[in-house]
Amino acid sequence: MLGFKKVGEIPGRMAFFTATGANHHDLAVMSVGADAPTPPPNAVGLYHVAIRLPSDEHVRKAYHALVEAGARIEGSSDHGVSHSLYLRDPDGIELELYADVPGWQETGGEVSTIRPWDPR
Repeated sequence: MLGFKKVGEIPGRMAFFTATGANHHDLAVMSVGADAPTPPPNAVGLYHVAIRLPSDEHVRKAYHALVEAGARIEGSSDHGVSHSLYLRDPDGIELELYADVPGWQETGGEVSTIRPWDPR
């Protein structure tokens, strides 16, 4: 899953993933059931998770794999310092897959820049 390695699970309930193996897990995903209520718009809670991938090529590969799997891509952006792809998980939480632009530290690029970027 996006470069994460599954390291454990509670069958039918939770799965645990690591990015590098340095931690017992970096991400835990829990099933709450199909009848769990969806939070209302603008509710307090988790809105956005960003996952850094090694390069633009990895973001592009993720884009193609997600489109092929039927995921709805919400958008993509060039932030000057990174290139990002956006989608939502089944609970409506925004997921950002991004890669830093090589050399961004030397350019002094603005972090808040938003320009179009085509991941295809």
